[in-house]
Amino acid sequence: MKGLTIAFDLDGTLVETAPDLVHATNHALAMRGLEPVAAEEIRPFISFGARAMIKKGLAFRGHDVCDGELELLFSRFIAYYAENIAVGSHLFPGLTDALDRLAARGARFAVCTNKQEGLSRRLLEALGITPRFAALAGRDTFPVCKPHPDHLFGAIRLAGGHANHAVMVGDSDVDIATAKAANIPIVAVDFGYTDVPVTDLSPDAVISHYGELEGAIEGLLRARASG
Repeated sequence: MKGLTIAFDLDGTLVETAPDLVHATNHALAMRGLEPVAAEEIRPFISFGARAMIKKGLAFRGHDVCDGELELLFSRFIAYYAENIAVGSHLFPGLTDALDRLAARGARFAVCTNKQEGLSRRLLEALGITPRFAALAGRDTFPVCKPHPDHLFGAIRLAGGHANHAVMVGDSDVDIATAKAANIPIVAVDFGYTDVPVTDLSPDAVISHYGELEGAIEGLLRARASG
């Protein structure tokens, strides 16, 4: 593990952000006078971003939206979310223990997320885990974002690592496509935000709890070394 860079997605991978994202979506929908949508309705679409969540929420209530109004609802969403970013959000079970074990073996960590960098930093700070990460690359950190491989390469570089000794951890088809484009092994968590089972997306490994992460990464590193 010495010198290994592990790049994590944020929403649905490091942090269960669904409670606060759903509340922000419903706050935006209230602008149209619509009833709230349930968390289970919106959860599969979180990985597609706030605009997609708003559009899906409207669709579930039988409404459509033009581009101009969508941007207004998006602005309402962001303003509310920024002020309520960690009300219900929490780290997934076993995460901090896994990070401790991996760090003790010489790994470094980065965040590679399509969430805006400022919001990402605010969330990590609110949850008290900012010092654990050597770098954070958000949607607006570079000219490109996931699934472009340069977003992942950039996050690894900011952390002081090298792409030829790195692993990604994510929860969605966007994460898996990014890792594959970068030729970097990916561990997928099956408890995140995706509209299809993550096993259908052909990640290199799948875990159901962070207690399994260290072993999964060891397996990927062995496979790469022998391949």
